[in-house]
Formats: sequence, structure tokens, C-alpha cells
Amino acid sequence: MLEPIKENWRILLLVVVVIGATVALFAPGFGPEPAPGEDVSEAREGITNLQYGLDLAGGTRVRAPLSGYTATDVEFGGDSPTTVAETVAAELDNASARNVGAVPGESAVEVTEASVTEDQFRRAMDASGYAYGDVRSGVTQETRDETMNVIQGKINEAGLSGGSVQQVQSITGEYFILVEVPGEGRQDVVDLLEERGTVRIDIAYADGNRTAVDESVLVQENFDEIGTATQSDQGTGSYVPVTVRNTDEDGQSPAFSFQDAVVQRGFPDAYETRADRCEYANGSLSGERNPCLLLVVNDEVVNSFGMDSGLADDMAAGSWAETGRFRLTTGEFSEAQTISLNLRAGALPADLDISGEGTSSSISASQGENFRTYSLVIGLLSVLAVAGMVFLRYREPRVALPMIVTALAEVYALLGFAALLGYPLELSVIAGFIAVVGTGVDDLVIIADQVMSEGDVSSRTVFDSRFRQAFWVIGAAAATTVIAMSPLMVLSLGDLSGFAIFTILGVLIGVLVTRPAYGDILRRLLTVR
Repeated sequence: MLEPIKENWRILLLVVVVIGATVALFAPGFGPEPAPGEDVSEAREGITNLQYGLDLAGGTRVRAPLSGYTATDVEFGGDSPTTVAETVAAELDNASARNVGAVPGESAVEVTEASVTEDQFRRAMDASGYAYGDVRSGVTQETRDETMNVIQGKINEAGLSGGSVQQVQSITGEYFILVEVPGEGRQDVVDLLEERGTVRIDIAYADGNRTAVDESVLVQENFDEIGTATQSDQGTGSYVPVTVRNTDEDGQSPAFSFQDAVVQRGFPDAYETRADRCEYANGSLSGERNPCLLLVVNDEVVNSFGMDSGLADDMAAGSWAETGRFRLTTGEFSEAQTISLNLRAGALPADLDISGEGTSSSISASQGENFRTYSLVIGLLSVLAVAGMVFLRYREPRVALPMIVTALAEVYALLGFAALLGYPLELSVIAGFIAVVGTGVDDLVIIADQVMSEGDVSSRTVFDSRFRQAFWVIGAAAATTVIAMSPLMVLSLGDLSGFAIFTILGVLIGVLVTRPAYGDILRRLLTVR
């Protein structure tokens, strides 16, 4: 019972890999995860779990640098990053400390205000008294990482399945942010990226006969947890559950400050009963002139609301700030989604220079579908061409057929890996698959030639000796391919990374699984058992 398994374990391993690839490709549990707000059925395209990238699904690609300048090799002199940033910002007329950052880990100071020129930043650094090496275009790695996180958050919160963001570097060393969003038009993606998305809470209250406003009693940085947009049970509106920070980085308490502001403006007295609501329109309170919380998105009041009597009582008693939980209510569910998106993703730490050095391109859904069709046709043609040449060379089905089946199994296993990893298929990945077919069959030809080139191979001992000789050649070629492709895989070179990743995966699967399995198949067909 164990002897057949021991002799054919390589073939069995290939079968296990093929079964595993089948599960990854077709089992529902391995499908792409839907983005927040996206229907599960929309996240899965077709009958497989494969995800298609921009080239094959259509969509928009944006490649742009971040606006700003960075002073390198800065000597902080023991000062804190906050002190350094404030000192440099004080020397700039058109920037504030919010637009200047000091990064001790990189010994750098940066400015992200687009209106600041390089000369102005140099003069500010000179005037600040901090020694530095040079000023270069671009921002720090910390800001690039934060920007990618913010953009990915925007993509996820907008429910754009398959959207990705990464950092790429040009030959000249300049860094770019590469954003790819399948299935979306260029203008929609650009609008999403350029949206600064500021959200704040103001308090409107009666000051004699006029309406006064306390601005920014809560800003984005004050929120600790932001829930997803939710439709109210009564169906009369939507809301976003939030939690205000009890203590921020400066040791202040936004929750207690907000609670004090609410009590000071008379919310507990005005909302003793649920019947009393606030009325705010055109910048003024009306009706009972009760105070209102104003939800301000991008400097526009999108909703005004009063306060539940229970919440107002908790604030009057001073107990609300311990938890800091309440709901931001609005009328339309789409508005609630926008609020959740802006609160979660926030504003970009630096502007993307899309109109300047940035480039963008879009592919329509129909064009992406055509690319998928053409890719399938080209893949089939490449397999048929290789199969034809193999049959012409050997004219023995028992040698050629296993070769073609093994090569196809290798590609099938790669598709399974792509589905398992959730890696979107691009034209560069398809090119990697075709390269794997070519190199794979080439290795199988080496095996067949080495085994059959010196006459009869009916003895297993002779077969094993010749197979080992061929495998050393294949192993050396595989090692060379892996070494050559590794830089392309790890460097930020966009589409070339996908090509390199799947070429290396194909080589590894070939050396570890398919080539040994083909050797076992050939041994069973050519030798006397």
C-alpha cells in the first residue's frame, strides 16, 4: 500500500497542488473581500475567484508625485520635532506649522504647502538656525506612507473593490504615488484623490438677537472611533456612530472640552424634552432658538441637529466624556457615507501633483473585456504552438502529451496562487504566465532529451541517472532566473513587479513540483516496471 505512494509521491504532490488551485479558484470562501459599503456579489466577478486589474477590468490609473520640499541631514540640536516645525513655519509667510513636518528618524524637515517655493523654503531653513545638508523636491517616506494609507482608506470607504495604491520610483530617483482603481472613470478617481475631506462640528447658539457660532469644537483629529454609515431603524434618516478621544497627543481631552462647550451653550436646559428640537437655516437659528450642533463638511453645513435629552443630561452630569460616544445624524444615507469616508480617511498630508508632473490614464470596461479575451486567445495560441513543436520534435504521444499536461498544470497552479493571494491579473502578469509556459516546456524538453538521447532507457537505474543530470541543468537555470528577476520583484517598478513575481513563482513551482512529477511520469512510461 505504501510502496506505490512512495514511488509516485511527486505525481501525487502535483495532483494535490492542482486540487488546491481548484479550491482557491472556485471555492466561495476564497473570493475577494468586499470593500466597506460594497455588496458581496459585486466583489466577485465571473465564476472564479480571480481578480482583474486595471488592464483587464477597465478603470483608471493615476501616477503623481506629492507636492512639497524636504531639507535633508537636518541637525535638530536636541529640539523636539514640534519645536523644529514651528520654528521653520514661523519663517514662512504662506505656511503654518500644520504644513511643516519634522521627522527625526529621517533627519529631515519638510513643507507640504503647494504655494511654498524651493527658494522660500531654503530661506526659511537658513533663518531657522538649523543646519541642513540640502533641499530636494518631494516629501519624506513617513509622509508617503501616511498618504498611501489615507488614499487606501478613501478607496475602501468608497466601496471601490480592487483599488490599490503603491509607491513607485522613477529612474531618476523621484518617488510617485501610483493609484489604480478598476471600473471607475478618471474624473471620479481624481475627485476622490483631490478631495481634502475636512469634517468638523460647530455649535450655533443664540447671542441676544443674533446667531453666534463656536467653530471647530470638534475636528477630525478629535475622533477616536468612527463607525460605518447606518440607516436609522425608523427609516427617517442616517447616522454615523463616533467616539471622541478622551485624551489626545498633547494631553488635552477633546471629550471634556466638547462636553463643557455643550453645557456652556445651554443644551441641557434647551433639550429637557424630546419635543424641543433645533431649527437652523441660512446661518440663523429660528423657532425656539435652541442651540444646534452643526455638521460641517468642506466648510459647508450639511446638517444641523439638536441633542437627545438623555445625552444632554449625561453631559450636564459630566459623565458623558468618560465614554465620548454619540451619533452624527444626517438626512441622506449617501451623506452619512461621505461623512464616514471623510472622518475615516481624513485629508491627504500632502497634495498629489496630478495636473503638474502627474499622469493619469483610463481604460473603459469594454476595452478591459477585450483585453481579457485577447489574453485568453494569446494564451491558448502559445500553448497550441508549444504543443505543436513538441509533437513535431518527438512524434511520440507518451512523451509529448505528459509534457503539455504538466505545463498546463503549472499555469493552472499559478492561477490558483493568484486567486489565493487576491493578486489582480494584469497584462504584465499574463506575460509572466506565457514566459512560464515557454521556460517550463523548455525544461521539460531538456529532461526528455537527456533521458532519451543515449538510446534505450528501459532500466530505472539508467533513467534516474540521466534525469539527475538533466535536473542539475534545470536547477541552475532556475536559480539564474530567480536571481535575475528578484530586483524587479522588490523594486517599486509598477507592472514589472507583477511580471517578476509570477515568473519566479512559476519557476519555483516547476522545480519543486512539475518537473519532478514529469520525471516520474516519464519513468513509468519508458521503463520496465
